[in-house]
Amino acid sequence: MSDQENSQSWLEKLSLALSGEPSSRAELLELLRAAEQRALLDGEALSIIEGALTVSDMQAREIMIPRSQVVFVRIDQEPSEFLPIVIGSGHSRFPVLGENQDEVVGILLAKDLLSLAQKDRKQKFNLRDSLRPCTAIPESKRLDVLLQEFRATRNHLAVVYDEYGGISGIVTIEDVLEQIVGDIEDEYDFEDEGYINKHADGSFTIKALTPIEDFNEYFDSNFSADEFDTIGGLVTSCFGHLPKRDEEVTIEDCCFKVLNADGRRVHLLQMNIVE
Repeated sequence: MSDQENSQSWLEKLSLALSGEPSSRAELLELLRAAEQRALLDGEALSIIEGALTVSDMQAREIMIPRSQVVFVRIDQEPSEFLPIVIGSGHSRFPVLGENQDEVVGILLAKDLLSLAQKDRKQKFNLRDSLRPCTAIPESKRLDVLLQEFRATRNHLAVVYDEYGGISGIVTIEDVLEQIVGDIEDEYDFEDEGYINKHADGSFTIKALTPIEDFNEYFDSNFSADEFDTIGGLVTSCFGHLPKRDEEVTIEDCCFKVLNADGRRVHLLQMNIVE
C-alpha cells in the first residue's frame, strides 16, 4: 500500500471516529483518545493534537524564560566586553539593553558577529547597526497568537513585559513549539537547577519532572520519594486522577496549580507557599 493510500485510510478511520460530532473540546479529546485505543490514531499524533489544543489556552507568562536566566548584552558594550558573554553562553540570540534596564533596543544574532573574526577587518564594529527588530509582548499574550506572529514576522524571540513595563523574560518560537510537539533540544534548555524557577511575585514555576529529592533540597521540605520519583508524580497522586489545566491541590504548605498537562501526564506546575 502506498503512502498516499495509507494517509487516506488513516483519515477515513479518523473521520469515522469523529462522526459523533463532539459539542465541546472535552468530548473531542475523548473521541480522539478512544480512536487511539482502537489503533486508529497513534500516540504521538494524539499528543501533538492535544498540545495544539492546549496552546490556544496558554499565555506567554506560563512558558517564558524568566529574566534572571536571560543573557543580555548592553548597547554601550564594546566587542571585547560582550564577546566573552556570547561565546560563554552558547546562545544564538541576545536581547540588547539600552540605557534603561527595561528597554530592549533590539536583538543581536550571534551569526552577525562573524565579521569580528576577520584579522584584516578595517571597519569598526557598530553594535547598533547589527541589531534586528525586537518583538515586545505582554505576559498575557496567547501562545497560538504569538506563534502566528512569529511565522508572519520571521522572528524567533519575543521579549515579555509585565503590566508595569518591566522585562519579565523572553519566549522563543522553540518554547511555543515544545508545547505542541514535546521537548526540543536547543540553546535555551537549562540543566537540572533550572527545573525550579522563582518569579518576582513569590510564585514558582516547576517542571513536573523535577526529582522530589531536588525539590526537597530547594524548599527544605520533606516530601517522601518512596512511591514517586518526581514532583509531578506526587502531585498527580494527590489529585487521585490525571489533572487538567488550572486544577489545584495543596500538599502541606504548598499549593500546586497545573499549568500544562496532556492526556498522559502533567508537564508544568505553578506553586505558591501557603502562609
